[in-house]
Amino acid sequence: MNAFIEELKWRGMLQDIMPGTEEQLNKEITTGYIGFDPTSDSLHIGSLVPILLLVHLQKAGHKPIALVGGATGMVGDPSGKSQERNMLSEEVLHHNVAGIKKQLAQFLDFESTAPNAAVMVNNYDWFKGISFLDFIRDAGKHITVNYMMAKDSVKKRLEGESGMSFTEFTYQLVQGYDFYWLHKNMHCKLQMGGSDQWGNIVTGTELIRRKDAGEAFAFTCPLIKKADGTKFGKSEQGNVWLDATKTSPFQFYQFWLNASDEDAANWIKIFTFLDKATIEQLICEHAVDASNRLLQKALAKELTIFVHGDAAFDEAVATTEKLFSNQNAPIESLSEADLNNIQGIKKFSVSKARFDEGIDVTTLFAELGIFESKGEARKMITNGGVSINRVKLDNPLYKPDTAQLLHQKFLLVQKGKKQYYLITIE
Repeated sequence: MNAFIEELKWRGMLQDIMPGTEEQLNKEITTGYIGFDPTSDSLHIGSLVPILLLVHLQKAGHKPIALVGGATGMVGDPSGKSQERNMLSEEVLHHNVAGIKKQLAQFLDFESTAPNAAVMVNNYDWFKGISFLDFIRDAGKHITVNYMMAKDSVKKRLEGESGMSFTEFTYQLVQGYDFYWLHKNMHCKLQMGGSDQWGNIVTGTELIRRKDAGEAFAFTCPLIKKADGTKFGKSEQGNVWLDATKTSPFQFYQFWLNASDEDAANWIKIFTFLDKATIEQLICEHAVDASNRLLQKALAKELTIFVHGDAAFDEAVATTEKLFSNQNAPIESLSEADLNNIQGIKKFSVSKARFDEGIDVTTLFAELGIFESKGEARKMITNGGVSINRVKLDNPLYKPDTAQLLHQKFLLVQKGKKQYYLITIE
């Protein structure tokens, strides 16, 4: 029995595991890796599970490798995809790789002199010198087409209308070669990933076995889902990013705070480092009075501090209290300083001259980008989904005037349940 694997099991972070993996982890400090796809210059909360797997691996005394796919990003992983995605230019990929490397350095110890210090690699560094002929000769001959076509990620695409390009078909072999290269050059014996990666990961272990008669191991974690069936990692604004400029700490905090009771009970095991006894106690206390949202608050606190730090967490809590804690209090209870210091919501300025002309809310919201179009703004206003200074709007042609301004200069706009915007007239 391995303590690292047992930790992952009770947290719900283990799905498939290759025979012999626990024995390998018990035998010696084991080097293990996970790949990160550079489709953006920031990771999002869907990337937190692989990040946490590497952190748990390092905490257990083993050596983590974070691989950023500068080469595989040029191909595109078909796993879980219904159609081929757009190819990114080399320039964009290099930019994205740099952004991801910077983020990963927040979570893993790359600076330690200990034998299990984390390492970061970019597979472009070894693929850039390999010709196509070299690759199909040295790697391709060891894996049959029958073997590759038996993988679920391939079968599903071949059965669909869009089919699969040769580029995407080769992805599993390219990823498999990563494992082979790391095994040969960095003594890496373990690959981890999401359950949708099992086929690609096993191709790597097979290539290591056939090409070098080597031994390699693997395990995967379940794909995270919401209890209501909707996609994990999405908010009303889209992806929940780890980059504070893309998703503010306030928005990040709100995502976790708004988790359902069922999701919070599962996610607090997966996404935090709280121990089993603490989590079980929280679940029991939450069950006594779910309205206090103890689980959600603990989850949001741990994640916001982990990703953004203590100061950002304090600001997110302060903003939450200002916007939500006193909904029945008069809007005037928010001081000018309160409004100026609210962090994490989008802020806009409108010239006083433009405001004094008399601009209807539909036009104003569309011009500022609060809504993508006048039609969208008009529809949501008519349905009662927008308010100004906590007063619901029902007329898309309404024109706010100076009498409605807070402290003679602010409009606090609420769109839906949780999205806030501050407009300053100056």
